[in-house]
Amino acid sequence: MALSGIALVTGGAGFIGSHIAAALVGEGARVRIIDDLSTGHRENIGEIGGQVDFVQASLSDGRKLVSALEDVELVFHEAAIPSVPRSVEKPVETHEASVNATFSLLLAARDKRVRRVIYAASSSAYGDQAESPKREDMRPDPLSPYAVAKLVGEYYCQVFSRVYELETVSLRYFNVFGPRQDPSSQYSGVVSRFISALFNGEPPVIYGDGDQSRDFTYVSNVVDANLRAAESVAAVGRVINIANGRSVKINHVLELLKELTGRTGVKAEHAPPRTGDVRDSLADLTVARSLLGYNPSVGLEDGMRLTLDWWKSSRYRV
Repeated sequence: MALSGIALVTGGAGFIGSHIAAALVGEGARVRIIDDLSTGHRENIGEIGGQVDFVQASLSDGRKLVSALEDVELVFHEAAIPSVPRSVEKPVETHEASVNATFSLLLAARDKRVRRVIYAASSSAYGDQAESPKREDMRPDPLSPYAVAKLVGEYYCQVFSRVYELETVSLRYFNVFGPRQDPSSQYSGVVSRFISALFNGEPPVIYGDGDQSRDFTYVSNVVDANLRAAESVAAVGRVINIANGRSVKINHVLELLKELTGRTGVKAEHAPPRTGDVRDSLADLTVARSLLGYNPSVGLEDGMRLTLDWWKSSRYRV
């Protein structure tokens, strides 16, 4: 990637952000990370720590944010509190970490003449609409404070592109999983929670009947989409689905992980469905293929094997 300036990754010590930062380093870019470590971890960037400029700060700290944007050409905005159930319990925290932070970043990026911002949006914007697969031109129907906050961020990105000529691209992620996804919270993604339970001899918890479906997306596919979005002229000002393009039931995900780990005798526990969770999710990737040349190269099963390989030496394994 040919950059004259610095690439800034917000939330770069987190799950997805750390993978983007590592890929940028591999591309020869000058990389800066800003992360307050509220959900991220320094060990996520341990392998590239000496090759990036790390700023420990919240995006709400205006002075440090402006300083972090010095000489920045490109921003990958991953910082957020990525949890639907946590947003239901703590809506103010979610609003501040997503809506306020995104607006502050866009404003500062405009003033510092950043060329482009790639925004981590969310498939939760679609809500529980019956029509499937989900297309970007469908009417949003958010069901949680998290979904609303992420959708507002999209709108701000589009407005800043139209009004201030700040290039933005919003990527709607669908259920990302992979190495470095923290399972230690009740709000964690289902794949990381299932793996943690299986390795640690605990019954995996399924919210609802388990027949709800998701479009699980391995993290390297998301990284590839971000790098493509950084260079695509046609993508500016657009909202784009990023997913695997395959819908899989939660029950099937658990059975697959049980087979891959050899824990076939483990029984799941069922809990009531969570407020704000959607029933089914599947992405239409037509726009991503057209504007980005995106084609997910790692599927669900291979992604799970790669995640399990990482897990075996992970600090999360008891």
